[in-house]
Amino acid sequence: MKQALLVFVGGGFGSVSRYILGKWLNKVEYAFPYGTLLSNILGSLLIGIILGYLAKTSNVSESQSLLLATGFCGGFTTFSAFAYENQLFLKNGDYFSFLSYTFGSIIVGFLAVFLGLYLSKLI
Repeated sequence: MKQALLVFVGGGFGSVSRYILGKWLNKVEYAFPYGTLLSNILGSLLIGIILGYLAKTSNVSESQSLLLATGFCGGFTTFSAFAYENQLFLKNGDYFSFLSYTFGSIIVGFLAVFLGLYLSKLI
């Protein structure tokens, strides 16, 4: 039960953080979901740092991992918003934004995880 509560609390903070970032960056005048893109990239970087640090040290407990990696990063990143926003691009015939957002999210997301793992080695 304690583990579920940690994921719940971390996910809540992650979701609220994503909401705030989205309100700040997903403005109508931008017509591009910068907030969702940034939350997915930052979440990828953060999970790389957390899990990389966890793999090399015993200073991070399972509880901290559940709170931060599973909870916060899980709540902060969002595949459902990514899929919906891409559906809107396709519906509107905006294939450039669709391709930019899809490949940017996937490629930069993976690179952010690798960067996070690398940075965790420096900590």
